[in-house]
Amino acid sequence: MIKVKICGITNLNDALDACSLGADALGFVFVKDSPRYINPADAGEIIKKLPAFVTSVGLFVNASIDEVKKSITRSGVDILQFHGDESEEFCLQFNRRYIKAFQVKSHFNLVECCNNYNSAAALLLDAFSDSARGGTGIIFDWNLIPQDSLKPLIIAGGLNNENISLLINQHQPYAVDVSGGVEITKGKKDFKKMKEFILGVKHASI
Repeated sequence: MIKVKICGITNLNDALDACSLGADALGFVFVKDSPRYINPADAGEIIKKLPAFVTSVGLFVNASIDEVKKSITRSGVDILQFHGDESEEFCLQFNRRYIKAFQVKSHFNLVECCNNYNSAAALLLDAFSDSARGGTGIIFDWNLIPQDSLKPLIIAGGLNNENISLLINQHQPYAVDVSGGVEITKGKKDFKKMKEFILGVKHASI
């Protein structure tokens, strides 16, 4: 079954709604200039109330070592997700599994990414944007997704309940990651959209 991550969680109600609908993981954005930013301590209070078997993910973009360490301590996230220019050496030093995200554009070389981040738990493929590292609501060219990968692939970028079945039918990724596609406004989730999205993933995965 394809896993579902709901990213950009900013409040307990949205977190518990996502869990009740069957989300496998929740993403917390620790990037201060993001409209979906949440203080790591506030994220920690939410994470303490999550049911068993739901994974919490902390998202960073070119954060300092000290910032990442403090965020881990204050939030207690299970997995780290790096969206910046972090090296494998940087990602490895926090005693946490990690996901390395890449912005996909023409001539994207997944083999090189796998080689450069061999220690990653998964690779996340997102749309390229000059203005943001994720959360853009833009779809990238799915034809650039390789059929065979040495690493589990998480697909993000512009996903919603209307296109998720097409993506899964074409590519069968390990997981999908959605944020803006299930929101009322940035940082506030829509229960109906989350339900339709998760049901769409489950039906397409059968």
